[in-house]
Amino acid sequence: LFLAVCAVGIGGTFQYGYNVSIINAPTQHIHKFLNETWSSRYHKELNPDLLTFLWSVIASIFSLGGLCGALIGGSMAIWLGRKGALLMNNLIAILASILMGISFPTGLFEFLIAGRFLIGINSGIGLCVQPLYIGEFAPKHLRGGLAMGTSIFLTGGILTGQIIGLRELLGGEKHWPLLLSSSCIPALAQLLFLPWFPESPRYLLIDRGDELSCAKALKRFHGSSEYRREMEDIQRECFALEGEKPKKPWQLFTDRGVRWQLITVIVMTMGQQLSGINAIYFYATYVFQQAGILAEKIPYVTLGTGVCECLTALSCVRSNFVGRRYLIIGGYLLMTLWCTVLTFSLTYQELYSWVPYMSMTCVFAFILSFGLGPGGITNTLTAELFVQSSRPAAYMIAGTVSWISFFTVGMLFPFIVNGLKQYCFVVFLLECFFVAAFIFLIIPETKNKSFLEIKKEFHKLNFGRN
Repeated sequence: LFLAVCAVGIGGTFQYGYNVSIINAPTQHIHKFLNETWSSRYHKELNPDLLTFLWSVIASIFSLGGLCGALIGGSMAIWLGRKGALLMNNLIAILASILMGISFPTGLFEFLIAGRFLIGINSGIGLCVQPLYIGEFAPKHLRGGLAMGTSIFLTGGILTGQIIGLRELLGGEKHWPLLLSSSCIPALAQLLFLPWFPESPRYLLIDRGDELSCAKALKRFHGSSEYRREMEDIQRECFALEGEKPKKPWQLFTDRGVRWQLITVIVMTMGQQLSGINAIYFYATYVFQQAGILAEKIPYVTLGTGVCECLTALSCVRSNFVGRRYLIIGGYLLMTLWCTVLTFSLTYQELYSWVPYMSMTCVFAFILSFGLGPGGITNTLTAELFVQSSRPAAYMIAGTVSWISFFTVGMLFPFIVNGLKQYCFVVFLLECFFVAAFIFLIIPETKNKSFLEIKKEFHKLNFGRN
């Protein structure tokens, strides 16, 4: 099971985290490349406004690709299987790496834009299919811990990208095309290791009706002595669905039986993106400068934020023992607290010499709290709230909401910061408190429950107590 999670994660959410973080290091080098390419092609200087526009396209097209990937990820998981979809997804990553790698020697920045779009599609599919696959092959009593592999590899990708992007490694002017094309390495690793593992047992039995292959897959994942209970659970779910085919995303919006599950997933996904984590990363450089850290040392201090998030994701494997509900509510309430403290410390930054260090502490504490709940548990709960026929469509909807929210925050965030300054965290603390209250009132605990038992918990909400 551990090796399976590693084989799935290295080409899944690791790619998302890695490609989000590596684009920051070569910003100035890409600007120079755009200027030189434009001058040699059109024999005139690139207008600063057009340069800003081209860089915005390169940075934001990743989100558009992610949205496209989320829209097709669920369908790929149905047509090709969970494992097949992930394997096919690596071909997109390899093509994207080639395009980004040859953009500099060919002098075609269009290849860089196309490559970022394709790697966005790869990330969107990976974010959709990876938690779906892990949630389906994990045994019920280990599902929470194993599903945290999604968050661990995502944060591991961010940290790896921050390290590889240092100017001493591949973040220098000569090596930035290698940095952007290095995402082919995780793709090749998954193509090498994932074929050794079986397809999702639930997909094999419920979607394909292949009981023999399902039993073989369960023996591989759970052991020959432990697989029978999980087999019986899958058979019960298969019998309850009565041959129901996988649903389309739009069918979930008209299905009263999943109404509150769908509302929950949308609120949690939006809450994750709008929680203020992007504001924290934006303000981190300013906070570190105020604390007296030299500008050239800040990239190394920023690595600490990646380490924080990664360590928190690793510690959240214990969600299997604590419970998903307590972790995610606690995470959002702690984020509310740190937003409050950070607002005061940024407001009174100049009054006392120790206040900047309080701001610095809040940055790390907020990131730890985000990793404790919203960063890791959201994807786990999405897998648990739906039965087999609705799960792929639910991930498509969750992925679409996530990428639209990600893009919206990227567009509106600079205006929020410019308009509200340090008071922008008041908006985020209200949002975190609202999501915590919603989860407290609506979501039942899902620890050690089968998918059918969780469905019954929501039956009262969807249809009333009668």
